Amino acid sequence: MARLPVIVGFGGINPAGRSSAHHGYRRMVIDRLDQEPAQQTYAALAQVMGLTRDDNGQTVDGDGTVLTQAAITEKYASYIKDNTLIRRLENNLFDRDFIPENKTAMLTASPGQPIIFTLKRKQLPTIIPENWQVSDLDKNNVKIEVQKSMDVFLPSTRSSKVQSAGQLPTGFDPAKLYQSRSHPRGLQMTIYGASDAVQSVGIDWEIIRSAVAPDKIGVLSGSAMGQLDYDGSGGMLQAQLLGKRVSAKQLPLGLVEMPADFINAYILGSVGATGCNVGACATFMYNLQVASQDIQSGRRRVVVVGTSEAPITPEIIEGYRTMGALAEDDKLLSLDSDRDTPDFQRASRPFSDNCGFTLSESSQFFVLFDDELAMELGANIYGSVADIFINADGYKKSIPGPGVGNYITVGKAAAVIKAIIGEEGLKRKSYVHAHGTSTPQNRVTESHIINEIAKVNGIDQWTVAAVKCYLGHSLGVSAGDQLMASLGTWKYGLIPGIVTSDHMADDVHDSNLRFILDHDEVGVTGMDAVLMNAKGFGGNNATGAILSPQVTKELLENKYGRQRMSEYRNCNQSVAEAADLYDCETTAGRTTPIYRFDHNVVAGEDLVITESELKIPGYSRAIDLRVKNPYTDMVLEAP
Repeated sequence: MARLPVIVGFGGINPAGRSSAHHGYRRMVIDRLDQEPAQQTYAALAQVMGLTRDDNGQTVDGDGTVLTQAAITEKYASYIKDNTLIRRLENNLFDRDFIPENKTAMLTASPGQPIIFTLKRKQLPTIIPENWQVSDLDKNNVKIEVQKSMDVFLPSTRSSKVQSAGQLPTGFDPAKLYQSRSHPRGLQMTIYGASDAVQSVGIDWEIIRSAVAPDKIGVLSGSAMGQLDYDGSGGMLQAQLLGKRVSAKQLPLGLVEMPADFINAYILGSVGATGCNVGACATFMYNLQVASQDIQSGRRRVVVVGTSEAPITPEIIEGYRTMGALAEDDKLLSLDSDRDTPDFQRASRPFSDNCGFTLSESSQFFVLFDDELAMELGANIYGSVADIFINADGYKKSIPGPGVGNYITVGKAAAVIKAIIGEEGLKRKSYVHAHGTSTPQNRVTESHIINEIAKVNGIDQWTVAAVKCYLGHSLGVSAGDQLMASLGTWKYGLIPGIVTSDHMADDVHDSNLRFILDHDEVGVTGMDAVLMNAKGFGGNNATGAILSPQVTKELLENKYGRQRMSEYRNCNQSVAEAADLYDCETTAGRTTPIYRFDHNVVAGEDLVITESELKIPGYSRAIDLRVKNPYTDMVLEAP
């Protein structure tokens, strides 16, 4: 019998703020929340944004005034709303109006006269051009005479044609929270996001790892783009053209699987399975598929899975812009004829009249247990992974063009939901988190896919949400943003509406769909399953079927019986209290990300190895080396 992958913790950071305890979700629906959870989230965001801090057990603002959560809300709510979610590109990462660049030019000498200039001797090129005549001025400087002409680069600047982005909340800087040592921003966000997820579980990591063998733990994480800012691959490629040196860190820290490596080396100290399965904008789903399959098969019992992406750089913005993929400022203006400036907060309008997606940064991580371990440790149950389906597009006209693979993945995800919760469950108690990029092509193709699957399953009005209207497109992390939002719906009973879209575009297929333009109140038990869709360049289609905590617990009770579930609930009380305490302490600013550099490093000579097992200092359980032959029907004859 397959083991059920249960979601027992989650965390991260995106334009809506901290993900754990549903704060990121709450920010999206904050105007519809009751007073207490709304105030809690304003307080959590104020801490993330550096507006408040802990002072001897009290929350104070910049001038030392002691603030209650109600006072934080009254003082900062408007500022927090304006400086979270999608908004105008801020200048904390780079100056949007003065982006440096070089213009190529040719200098031509006047008739009968050379081009003359002086240069420091150490600045001479290694190979002197043939038309240069070099003479000494002194021991440090030389004079250059160039006949006829020479090619040069002229320093210049430009203004970004795209000035909307889904940036992390204003004032949040992950580099200041630990010894970041020139880490690329995506890895800084990994440290914060994965730490948040692990600590949100409410069970100390040492207890978790003592409950399973070291090789039964897995970490699956990465990024679609890699680390392309200056401290990663971007700097390695730019350095010599900028007259700088390549550092020893830029190449290794730029690799796409480095988020997984950081989690293993500096957060968990894990020696278990590790890796990254990259699938463009479906990367999170690709890793979630491997994680869930590993747990279903019993290969792993604990998996930390997620992705981290920091693509807001001038080069990446320009790359997507020249593809015609981004919402440029002038195109946004053309959508709103009554405005003189772009409506940056409504830059992303999924399934409405739109003009391109809005680039975003995000780091989302989830902790999965197998069902037996979740029961044993009394873990919080936020939902479970029924299955993930991945299919390619087949032959294509172009790499970014749409294809047929997503019809397969959506159809299979709907089928597995129906198999688990029944036909009526699929029709009445499931909904869809669309990829919903806010491009004209996506609104047509994805709506057609979902609409056709709804038709064949007899679904009259399948509810469709699209959280990129709040968060933008975080590329490989985008489905992680969707999953974070899904868990919030099961806690608070609201599906976030597509609030930036005031109508559906005429070419959207919606005969059997219901695109919600406002928050949809379905109740905490109103939806038993969500279908999460992700599409990536190159034909990387992935669709996941996620089950609600209510259905997950029903499945566990069917498997383990009422008595065992009663024991689980008793065990869960202390875990739930610990998770709540972590949230309170983090909101107050009294917690820090996990970062264990050079901590309990184990060398080969420290191991105890026998024929049957391998023991590692610090781990209570040994690794079993008695591996069975998996090909028993193909046994070789003894010599």
